[in-house]
Amino acid sequence: MPNIKVLESKKAIVDALSEKLQNATSAVFVDYKGITVAQDTELRNKFREAGVEYTVVKNTLTRFAANKIGYNQFDEVLNGTTSLATTTGDPIAPARIVCEFAKKNKNVLKIKGGLVEGTVMTVDQLKGFGELPSKDALIAQVLGTFLAPISSLAFVLDQIRQQKEGPAPAEAEA
Repeated sequence: MPNIKVLESKKAIVDALSEKLQNATSAVFVDYKGITVAQDTELRNKFREAGVEYTVVKNTLTRFAANKIGYNQFDEVLNGTTSLATTTGDPIAPARIVCEFAKKNKNVLKIKGGLVEGTVMTVDQLKGFGELPSKDALIAQVLGTFLAPISSLAFVLDQIRQQKEGPAPAEAEA
């Protein structure tokens, strides 16, 4: 019979993992087999900069936590070496960082599965998210698209103004 203190500590871990998965905008399960200490440190720094929490998890406890909140789909992926990257911020960040890191480091990491905004995603879907630019880059692209017509309009209006006023004094002397 297991020790009551051990059972209580495991229940606390399951509860914490359940809460983490439930509150996350995205969570990605990663197979980290073969990663070196230096690579792991670099990866953790990248996650930290992006506001992503990265932890090595026990498969059985994580399976209990996922099942507790209704994510039975992860039962088959929770085996072997497993880590979990979660965020409450940019939902694309964990998948993007894992994909970029895997490309740079000869596929050391492999995405096992995950969820985005409460929806379970396949490995291919998460890899697709990994190819997208960050949330800030996407916002900058949208704003740039909005600004282009306004900038063009301002340039055209300035040209019309210059035509009506005639050449500027410095241009007339030259």
